[in-house]
Amino acid sequence: MIMQKSQKIAGFKENMTILKMEKLCKNYYLGSVELRVLREINLTITSGEYVAIMGPSGSGKSTLLNMIGCLDRPTSGDYQLGGQSVSELNDDQLSMIRGTRIGFIFQSFNLISQLNVIENIQVPMYYQGFTEHESAEKALELAEMVGLGHRVEHRPSELSGGQQQRVAIARALANDPLIILADEPTGNLDSTSGSEILDILNRLHEQGKTLIAVTHDEGIAAGAERVIRLFDGCIDKEEYNKR
Repeated sequence: MIMQKSQKIAGFKENMTILKMEKLCKNYYLGSVELRVLREINLTITSGEYVAIMGPSGSGKSTLLNMIGCLDRPTSGDYQLGGQSVSELNDDQLSMIRGTRIGFIFQSFNLISQLNVIENIQVPMYYQGFTEHESAEKALELAEMVGLGHRVEHRPSELSGGQQQRVAIARALANDPLIILADEPTGNLDSTSGSEILDILNRLHEQGKTLIAVTHDEGIAAGAERVIRLFDGCIDKEEYNKR
């Protein structure tokens, strides 16, 4: 049974396993040709951990991100998120998992151009039973947390790239997800805006959030507790940087 909004992070203490993959494989087929993209991935992430996933183009990072984010299913192996096996769930069940357990931060922000800051942050809450008043109140709190309390009526076109990514971070936090999954969160930003986003991610980690960042940015790797490097669909090396 999928946990409701008030329950979904209850009981997950620091250092408890929150994500586990066992012998997870993903293959694609180009006609009669089988393309092995992920090869028996074994991965465990605990609550409160900050993990960077790195590797060259074609190493399988995007496919692994899709697996973690329940955007695709593995060909074989098992994936458990929050103690629930999600490998065999149908599309509706996977959608529910994405809406309640995962907060997404995208390189291209993926904001809705017609909505202002508050409304964009509210979007995930519309599907979780929040009243209009509750969602607006929480959205304002999150906007202030990322330093946009003075821009809440502005639309994405009126914001800088760094400010748009702040909105995306606030939106990712709207449903108190089990994990925050960031896909190249500084990839479209200048160095100053990128540094500001790194600071926000580091603060979220300090607050006990579980962060997984797929990135080429060595600045993110430097702030993470652990760096997982992919090569040819395999986890090649795990580096532990204890803080």
